[in-house]
Amino acid sequence: MLAALSVEARKLNRSMAALLAVSAPALIAVFVFFNMLRGRRAMPWENWTEASTGVWAFFMLPMSVTALTALVAHMEHGPRAWDHLRALPIARWKIYAAKALCVLTVITAMSLLNLLVTVGAVILAGAIKPAVAPTDALHLATPLLLVGKVMVAAILLTAIQLWTALRFSSFVPALALGIGGTFFSVVATSAKQGVFFPWQMPVNMLAKEAWRVDTALFLGGGVGSVVLVLAVMHLARREVL
Repeated sequence: MLAALSVEARKLNRSMAALLAVSAPALIAVFVFFNMLRGRRAMPWENWTEASTGVWAFFMLPMSVTALTALVAHMEHGPRAWDHLRALPIARWKIYAAKALCVLTVITAMSLLNLLVTVGAVILAGAIKPAVAPTDALHLATPLLLVGKVMVAAILLTAIQLWTALRFSSFVPALALGIGGTFFSVVATSAKQGVFFPWQMPVNMLAKEAWRVDTALFLGGGVGSVVLVLAVMHLARREVL
């Protein structure tokens, strides 16, 4: 398993994954930076870190998962490398499990990077315009816990996207699924049923109602883990179309 993970990590290192991992959080940091400069009064650190995590969970996370899973799948679909991979003396499920773990690791790193660059953007904006600099102390425990919940709730979304991207040789089904899921998540933001929609589960971690947080966390993390295992088992037993 370690060998499979090492190979997948090297493949990602040679791809555009690093650019994606940096650019998506950076866009949110730029938004926070200029939004602060437009402000007229100081706000607590929690407001900025929660707003940044909200934007990440609401839109940028689903789109990043869509792009990353398509990229990971295309590394094999593009050069038609599946025949070679599946002929190697290694259990097939380990190949797919390694890809899933790498995707989850990269998305987690992006989530943490989003928090880090947001803190940097707030500090920089506060230095340029002291009137909007947060007056309280920065405590990272709360935003880190929120980021962790968002990532757990995003497991189901990630499993569905990765399953689709690896199942079909064309990138169109996975992209259509990701774009469509994000679209309906955006236009149906206030719907109570959104807590049961995989693309809305991460952003429900910021809900004020405890039942929404608990439900999305259970479905996204618990059911998502089961779906991820089923996806690996299914892909290991079938040929790629």
